[in-house]
Amino acid sequence: MPKQTRQLGKRWYAIHTYSGYEENVAQNLKQRIESMDMQDKIFDIMIPKEKKIRIKNGKRKIVEEKIFPGYVLVEMIVTDDSWYVVRNTPSVTGFIGTGVDPTPIAETEIKALQKRMGLEEPEFKIDVVVNSAVKITDGPFKGFEGKVAEIDEARGKIKVLVSMFGRETPVELDFLQVKKI
Repeated sequence: MPKQTRQLGKRWYAIHTYSGYEENVAQNLKQRIESMDMQDKIFDIMIPKEKKIRIKNGKRKIVEEKIFPGYVLVEMIVTDDSWYVVRNTPSVTGFIGTGVDPTPIAETEIKALQKRMGLEEPEFKIDVVVNSAVKITDGPFKGFEGKVAEIDEARGKIKVLVSMFGRETPVELDFLQVKKI
C-alpha cells in the first residue's frame, strides 16, 4: 500500500474509469464511502456533463454529454485508507497523477467546470457544416435548396445561400428549418 505523504487537505482528484462505467463507479464509490465510513475523507463525486441540443431529422433533442468520458472527479483528503477505497472501487483503473501520488485539480479548473456544467442554455449541435447542401423544410423558403454559409451554434441559427432570380441570397434560418441533403 502506498504511503500518501503529501497532506494537501480537501482537494479534487480525477480518477480514470472504464469508458461508459462512470455512473457505476460513482454509485459504487458512494456505497463504499458509506459502508467503510469514509464520509470524513471522501466528500463529493462529480461526473462532468453538459447539456447540448442535438438536431437530427428536424427534431430538437436535449442530450447530456460527458465532458471527460472515462473520468470521474472525487473531492477527498488523500490518506492511505481513502486512496485504497477509491483505487479499489470496481471499474476504477487509477488516479491521474505520477506513480501512486494523485495530482489534485486546480480550484480554478473545478470552478470553470462547475460553471460549464451549470449552463442553463444548452449548446446547439447540428449535423451540417459550412458549404454543405441543405433543403429548407419550414418557413417562407420551404422547398428551396441552398448552401450553408455560416453556422451560429450559440444562437441556433444558420445562414443559407439560396439561389433566387439568378443570384445567391443569404437567408437566416433556425437549425430546425433545414435538413441535410
